[in-house]
Amino acid sequence: MKTIALIAAAALALPMAAMAQTSSTGTAAKPAANTTGKKVVQKVVPKRIIKRVEEAKPISEETDVTLSEQDLKVAETILTGTIKCELGASVNIEADPKKPGFFTLTHAGIKYRLHPVSSRTGAVRLEDPVREAMWLQLGNKSMLMSQKLGLRLADECQAAKQVEVAEDMKKNPPKSLFESGDAAPTAKTQ
Repeated sequence: MKTIALIAAAALALPMAAMAQTSSTGTAAKPAANTTGKKVVQKVVPKRIIKRVEEAKPISEETDVTLSEQDLKVAETILTGTIKCELGASVNIEADPKKPGFFTLTHAGIKYRLHPVSSRTGAVRLEDPVREAMWLQLGNKSMLMSQKLGLRLADECQAAKQVEVAEDMKKNPPKSLFESGDAAPTAKTQ
């Protein structure tokens, strides 16, 4: 009786196993042909190795982006050099001498190829469409953001000029959006 039960279980399991090996296209997955007769071992490359290779790979200077005159004016306002950020991090921004308006930003060993993008808020914004990163430069600080991951990669970055603006904002804080500049005097009742 046990033998019949084992045969029945095997008969049911074989079609299920074949269906599990079928890919989403409906064709059965086939192993690679082994002509050497030796056991084939597939190696998995660790993510840290892939990351090192990507970091060492030079960034492409070729782009199909054409900058407008407005973009080139924005590019003139970009603060360059080594900029210190919070938690001891830093970024280095250099203008591309061959292509006006383009910049190379290096952070944590990764290079980004950035160009100006118009912003509705008036903030200075650079983007790298390949690595999906954005550099946002405000008057008092800058930040590097990963659009892909939705994270800030470097925050509270301040060049010397931005430090001056931040100190001035501490001494003379800007008006709140909820404060009106022309507040009407309150009427006194008797």
